[in-house]
Amino acid sequence: MDSRKKKITNLNNKIYKSWDCWEKKNTFYHEEDIKYLKFLIPENKKILDLGCGCGKKLNALNPFKGVGVDLSQEAIKLAKKKYSKYEFYCLDVENKNILKKIKEKFDYILISDLVGDLDDIDNVLKNIHSFCNKSTRIILSYYSALWWPILKIAEYFKQKIPTIEKNWLGTKDIENFLEINNFQIIKNEKKQMMPKKLFGLGKIINKFIATLPLIDNLCLSTYIVSRSLNFKIDKEQSCSIIIPCKNEKGNIETIVKKIPQFCSKIEIIFVEGGSSDGTLEEIKRIKKKNKLMDIKYFIQTKIGKADAVIKGFKKASNDILMILDADMTVPPETLSKFYNLYISGKGEFINGSRMVYPLEKDSMRFLNMIGNYCFSKIFTWLFRQRFTDTLCGTKVISKSDFKRIEETSQYFGKLDPFGDFLLIFSAVKGNLKIVELPIKYKKRVYGSTQISRFKHGFMLLKMTIFAYFKIKVI
Repeated sequence: MDSRKKKITNLNNKIYKSWDCWEKKNTFYHEEDIKYLKFLIPENKKILDLGCGCGKKLNALNPFKGVGVDLSQEAIKLAKKKYSKYEFYCLDVENKNILKKIKEKFDYILISDLVGDLDDIDNVLKNIHSFCNKSTRIILSYYSALWWPILKIAEYFKQKIPTIEKNWLGTKDIENFLEINNFQIIKNEKKQMMPKKLFGLGKIINKFIATLPLIDNLCLSTYIVSRSLNFKIDKEQSCSIIIPCKNEKGNIETIVKKIPQFCSKIEIIFVEGGSSDGTLEEIKRIKKKNKLMDIKYFIQTKIGKADAVIKGFKKASNDILMILDADMTVPPETLSKFYNLYISGKGEFINGSRMVYPLEKDSMRFLNMIGNYCFSKIFTWLFRQRFTDTLCGTKVISKSDFKRIEETSQYFGKLDPFGDFLLIFSAVKGNLKIVELPIKYKKRVYGSTQISRFKHGFMLLKMTIFAYFKIKVI
C-alpha cells in the first residue's frame, strides 16, 4: 500500500469500531440511499458489493447470494458478525488477488462511494469484467463534487464520517472511465438534495423538488448504471415476429410476402383479436398457402394490443422477439435493420422511431404528431434515456430479457392497453440498454386506425403521471 491508502485503511478501521454511532448521525441519508438501490436491484439476485463496509447495504438488498469486499479489517469483522449468511473478504479491490478469491459471475455489482478512494480506477474497472456476463449490471454511486465544501464543514463538526483526501470526480469523469474501459452507460440518476430528514421536509424535497430538470444537478448523490461490453456476440440468432391484428385482412398476405429472410430461422406469429372482416380466415389461408414458412396464429381471449403482444411473446420459441403492427405503417422490409442492430450488441431493447425522417403525407394526424413529440420529451426526462418516439409499434427484445423483466411488468399493473409503455417502463426498470432506430413511417393502405386522438391521448397523460410516481419519484 502507498501512504494514502494506509491512511484510508487505518481511518476506516477506527470508524468501524464505533460504526453504529456514525450511522445514527446520518440515518436518513442511508435510508434514502438504500431505498433507491432497492428500486434498481430486485431481490434474490447475485450481488457483489465492492467497498461493502459493514455489509448493511448488501443485506438490505436481500440477495440469494451476496459477496462483500472491503479493505478495512474492522468493517469485514463487523459484517461477518452481523450477516453471516453472506461471504465477506478483506481484500484490496485494486489488487488482482481479488480475481483468485472470487471466481464467479454476478447479476449486479455495486460500487458505492468507493471511486474517491482508489489510486487507479482503470485497474479496478478492468478487474470487474471478470465478474460480468452479458446481463450483469454495474451500479456505481458517488458524491457530487459540488458538495465538497458542505461535506468538509460537516466533517469538521463531526456530523459526517471523516475522510482522507478523495478523488473528486464529476459524473462525466466517471462515465469517461467506464467508457474507456469498455462499459456502456445505460443511465444516470441524481438523488438526495436534502440528506437530512428535517421533520419530514427532506423527504418531500427529495421526492418532488430534487427530481426537476436542472435542479437535480444540485443533488448530493449520482447513480450510474452500466454494463460490460466484454462478451461474445452471437451473430446468428433465431427470431419470432409477433403481429397483433384486428380487422387487417387486406394486409396479411402482403406482410408475409414482404418479411425478409434476415436470419435462418424466422417464426411469424399472428395474434388475432376478434376481427369482423375475416382476418382470421385470411391468416389460415396464408398459412396453408405458405407451408414452407413457420407461420402460427393464436386467438385472443382478452382485448387490447398489450394482451396480444404478451400472448405472442409467451408463445414464441425463438431467441429474439419482434413486434410488427399489422397496419404496415412500418414496412416489414425494415425488420432486417432491427435484427442487425440487435445482434450488433449495441442495445438490448430496440425501439423504433417515426419522428426523425419526414412523415409520409396522411400517415399521422397533426395532433398525434404534436402529442408524440411532447410525450417523447417528457419520457426522455423521466427515464434518463433519449426517446424521440414512444408509440412506434415496432420493438425488439430477446426472449431471455423479456423473461427477466416480466416480473417487473407486475410493478406497473395493467394501465397500458397498447403494450408500448408497458414494455418501455419494464425495460427502463430492468436497466436494459435502450437504443432507437429511426424508420420511415407510411400511411395505411387498408382499414382504419383504431387509435382515438382524445380518448387515448388522455390515457397517455395518465400513464405519464403514473410513470412519474413509479419511476422518477422514488
